[in-house]
Amino acid sequence: MLAILFVTLLAALTMATFSVSSAHADEVGTEFEFTISGNVQFDGEALDGVAIAVDGNGYQADTVTDAEGRWAIGVPEKGTYEVTLDEDTLPEGVVVAEGGNVIDTEFGLTDRKSVNFFLGEGTRNTVSFFDQFVNRFFNGLNFGLLLALAAIGVSLIFGTTGLSNFAHAELITFGALMTLVFSVTLGLPVWLAILIAIALSGALGYSLDAVLWKPLRRKGVAVIPLMIVSIGLSLALRYLYQYFFGGSTSQLPGAGMADLKFGPISLSPIDLASMGISIVVLLAVAYFLLRTRIGKATRAVSDNPSLASASGIDVDNVIRIVWVVGAALAGLSGVLWAYFRPGVSWDMGFQMLLLVFAAVTLGGLGTAFGALVGSLIVGLFVELSTLWLPSDMKIVGALVILILVLLFRPQGILGRKERIG
Repeated sequence: MLAILFVTLLAALTMATFSVSSAHADEVGTEFEFTISGNVQFDGEALDGVAIAVDGNGYQADTVTDAEGRWAIGVPEKGTYEVTLDEDTLPEGVVVAEGGNVIDTEFGLTDRKSVNFFLGEGTRNTVSFFDQFVNRFFNGLNFGLLLALAAIGVSLIFGTTGLSNFAHAELITFGALMTLVFSVTLGLPVWLAILIAIALSGALGYSLDAVLWKPLRRKGVAVIPLMIVSIGLSLALRYLYQYFFGGSTSQLPGAGMADLKFGPISLSPIDLASMGISIVVLLAVAYFLLRTRIGKATRAVSDNPSLASASGIDVDNVIRIVWVVGAALAGLSGVLWAYFRPGVSWDMGFQMLLLVFAAVTLGGLGTAFGALVGSLIVGLFVELSTLWLPSDMKIVGALVILILVLLFRPQGILGRKERIG
């Protein structure tokens, strides 16, 4: 009798467990070991169809609640994640407290983490379209300026060598990682860490040209093989970063400062500093290209390397300087990108590489000022497009604009027409 009673209880517990598991919401990311889950309720009643997004450690996913208000998203690793409830998917009259739709959560000792949203009645505060437009315009301007720092380096390198350098993404990441090392790990003031990171980025550009690119140029390696080498170098550096720094996302000192309000414009002190630094550096680059002797030589090499060499210009020396300047600009762009995202990760440069090439192509291959114009257009469109498009589609929208412009002006906005053949 005891045996029969034990078997009956075990079967009942198994059925109960199965019923609870089967009632759970459809889980996103089931291939991962770790899971963030929860439920959304309004005055004790479950809310169906509410959108939930999880973002962190270079991973992003979203889902909706089921009929019982439950949701679950699998994540690739333990760490800190930002869980966001989309207020636009709530029923009318249901609101969350200001800032309460975003919860930062961190895993403990277990493989699951619960995040619950308990809501109440109220009036939802809305922002006018004009205020949203102005605020996102300035965010897009900020993004476009930091994108220009990276794009100008790519454009200068292409103009002087003909190389589309896919490893430029890792130069962007390098600047952010070195700032993290010197500011967080070694405890130096962040401004000093940034200066050291920029200097080391320039040194890395010098070393790469001296050890790799110059010997390949002297051997007469064609442009396509050089591009393939840059792809291999990109992969090698990227996973080297992951090996030494891990796959998690870290924050630089000062990230997450409270925003300052200027009417409808909401910008943090870091955003203001980023825009100011970008403008000053871009003006310095323009002066370098237009007024200095080396800058004029750089433009001459970009126009016609053979004629520049015949005129007495040391082409190899100019290319070496371009690599140093381009890598330093990429390092600075990586630091500003780490504050804009925010966070430093091993593949952060690769995440913006497509937009960098889009900006360079849109502005005109090989033209520094074209890269600036293209970057501003891409940055503004990426941010402003979220007024109409889902945030996941904003990069696709930027590429659509690129295609449309090239259909009518194949050489880019500031590029020049050339005969082929």
